[in-house]
Amino acid sequence: MRITELIAHHVRIPLRKRIQHASHSRTSTDSIVVCCRLENGATGWGEGLPREYVTGETIESAWNLLKSTDFKGQLGGAIDGLPEAIQLCSGLALSGQPPNSRECFGNSVRCAVELAILDAVCRSEQLPLSTVTSLVPETIAIRQSAEKVQYSAAITAASPIKELNWAWLYRLLGFRHCKVKVGVAGRDDVATLRRIRMGLGKRVDIRIDANESWTCENIEEKVAPLKRFNISAIEQPVPHADVDGLSDVRRRLGIPIVHDESLCSSEDAHRAIERGTCDLFNLRLSKCGGLISTLRLAALAHQAGLGYQLGCQVGETGILSAAGRHFAVSIAGIRYCEGSYDRFLVKERLTQEDLTFGFRGMAPALTGPGLGVTIDEKGLTRVTVATDRWSIA
Repeated sequence: MRITELIAHHVRIPLRKRIQHASHSRTSTDSIVVCCRLENGATGWGEGLPREYVTGETIESAWNLLKSTDFKGQLGGAIDGLPEAIQLCSGLALSGQPPNSRECFGNSVRCAVELAILDAVCRSEQLPLSTVTSLVPETIAIRQSAEKVQYSAAITAASPIKELNWAWLYRLLGFRHCKVKVGVAGRDDVATLRRIRMGLGKRVDIRIDANESWTCENIEEKVAPLKRFNISAIEQPVPHADVDGLSDVRRRLGIPIVHDESLCSSEDAHRAIERGTCDLFNLRLSKCGGLISTLRLAALAHQAGLGYQLGCQVGETGILSAAGRHFAVSIAGIRYCEGSYDRFLVKERLTQEDLTFGFRGMAPALTGPGLGVTIDEKGLTRVTVATDRWSIA
């Protein structure tokens, strides 16, 4: 089989509510959706979300990266099957990489292109995307085949009554885990955690995400009054530039630290392991450069004795929700699982299927070929800002 064409869409996805945390506030998100067409008629789809405060990418720089990359020269050969497609995606080189980019600039582009290719090839061979996990050698110790996945709840910065209402709702719906955003300027984290713990009850696991709002000098002071609420983990408490200082703080803190903005590439992962700055990796497909690299990062964490969670980015549509689902059912030992907020968060999910999690956060494995979803092309047209295409064969 051969790739005949890549089509990229810059899409603007409106959100159902304002999402606020310490690093950003948004009511919509600009994303890249890529379509891959094969000569046998198979079509695949991928998605990536540029985030300047995570990987350094803006939608403009990501779009320029797409336009400057030689896709025809790299993707023009015959593909014998899924193993060769994995090799092809692993070796894809994007043009215009800036110096000192931590190997993560362009990860949203890589994710969108990679998923589109893998989806198309898997559809052509009538294989679910989760098959990729069994073909990445590094994952041998953490592979599984699950029939369902349980997602975590999340509570972002909101009014006190809304925070309490969300906590009560998640408790009634039977969620086991909940992430709470903290560190937002002008907000009382102790009061927030008190309300949310009261609403959720004692049994729900609560972790917090500071989105780089603290420092190595004040983190212990910030965390001390929050410990009474039985916090299970702290995500990205300090800016990436200061993350090395966590190696000393971590030993005194007594609560596991999760790297998110500081965990976007193998370079980040090796540095975190060598310097002992965290206990868990937050793995998000778009910021980590796609399914293949995310699988390898999970394996690396396992080998180092660290935990890992599956994260998501605000504004992901059904395309990334589906890809995350395939990751979640094929990798064992995921501490927390985030994603599939589709119906609750985005106004255009871009898939005909509703992938939103159900009661207790449960969702079934996707067993159809490729991503296992059908693209809503009318919805895609409604949110498309710009389109470009590359003839490959």
